[in-house]
Amino acid sequence: MNGTQSISSPWGVSVFGAAGVDAAPDLARLRVAISQTRNRPGDAFDAARSGVNRIREVLRGHQIPESAVSTSRLNLSSQWAYGDERTFLGYECTASFVIELRELDTLEAVLVDVVDAGANEVTGVEFDVRAKSDLRARARTAAVAAAREKATQYAEAAGVQLGPVVHIKDVDAEQLQNYRGHSGQHGGGEGDLTPGRVTVSAGVVLGFSLVGG
Repeated sequence: MNGTQSISSPWGVSVFGAAGVDAAPDLARLRVAISQTRNRPGDAFDAARSGVNRIREVLRGHQIPESAVSTSRLNLSSQWAYGDERTFLGYECTASFVIELRELDTLEAVLVDVVDAGANEVTGVEFDVRAKSDLRARARTAAVAAAREKATQYAEAAGVQLGPVVHIKDVDAEQLQNYRGHSGQHGGGEGDLTPGRVTVSAGVVLGFSLVGG
């Protein structure tokens, strides 16, 4: 038996298990930004600051607390157009918002009003669940059960019995999104911005010792 056909230090069986728990989303994060370009830096700052105030007024009108809104510092950069020659367009001042909504029925109205107030960049809407830690614990328990079932099948096929667990390795849940599907979110009804379900995933690698049959 050559080196590619042997295991130098045999110890047992190692298996991967994964599972996901589906839940209806009860949280949404809107990621938007406002950018204003002016000829002078001070004017760009003033225009962006005015837009930020308008957006905050809109959010207060929707009874969204300040604690649910995070805003980046105003960022200033030079903007140029490139063609036959480089043309200076002005100074662009940008502020980004992350808005956390717990009333998903207001999502479309908030998004429309924020854009009307001056947000000219919408970078994404992310759906989530507040009880993620509890759902993750359920998914981990199910992942362990899936790994044990797989190991049992291998052991039975090989005519041996499983011994104690000798190794446990957590697998980053973010790596499991391809396993569960696109972004861990399942679409809702036609024309609905809210996905029907959000999947919280977990994965584990278990190592078992083996007992001869």
